[in-house]
Amino acid sequence: MAALDRFRRRLTEEVSGGPVPSAIPASPDPGAFREPGAGPAPADRSEEDALRTRLSDDPNDSQAFDRLAQIVRIAAAEGHRSGDPQREADDAVWALAEEIARSGRAWYPLIELGRLSIDDDREASLRRLSTAAERDHTGEALAQGLAMLREAGHPADALNLGVGHWRPREHVVAAGRQLIEAAIEAGRHGEARRHLDALAAHPDQAGVERLRRELEKRMAQADRDTGTIPRITGGSGGPAGSGGPNGPGGSGASGGSGGSVDVRDERGTGLLGFLRR
Repeated sequence: MAALDRFRRRLTEEVSGGPVPSAIPASPDPGAFREPGAGPAPADRSEEDALRTRLSDDPNDSQAFDRLAQIVRIAAAEGHRSGDPQREADDAVWALAEEIARSGRAWYPLIELGRLSIDDDREASLRRLSTAAERDHTGEALAQGLAMLREAGHPADALNLGVGHWRPREHVVAAGRQLIEAAIEAGRHGEARRHLDALAAHPDQAGVERLRRELEKRMAQADRDTGTIPRITGGSGGPAGSGGPNGPGGSGASGGSGGSVDVRDERGTGLLGFLRR
């Protein structure tokens, strides 16, 4: 909480050193920092205190965190008359995320820190996303981290992060979806198919089948665009003739021989040789 307290003290000192509150002009565009339909920031701290209580109980309460981040963002943008208001707002959210992320259970604030740092310090951002994935056993943190990287234009980083942390039997289907989407966007279509095959081990086969139908069209189009020969699959399970994904928590390779997913590139070695058999 120290970082956020320092930010508040700085904000109070700057505002108190200027004209009386009634004479302070309105922010040039306060609506730029508000989400549509969210309404104005509260006039007192009762809502903020309630949100902090919720985050103390559950540091991954996304609704509470997003609303509290919105409050500090608006306060930062409206409280500063010089410099870059967007940067001031981001700094305020950074301080909040660092405060909440001190909990060993917190992963959602680390996703926000990763987003804020991806352009300036990519390696630090990836470390934060890796820590978030390690703190969450459901795969939701991994799914959100991969989605953030994809949205920021880093599908290869998303693929590497996903391969290192994904457990297809245990994680939510959304984590698998994000990993497969990242592989497609990174041009690693063979890996995308293998990760989709690995979802045969997931207990929610209805959800997996819906995802398979959706992504098979994308992968077929990607194969046509790149001239890759599609691999024949055996229904909703693994490749035809394979033993399916292997081992608890492993995404598996075709043939059911055990071990981790082969993440080598597709320069004609290993994977493409298999696809052309």
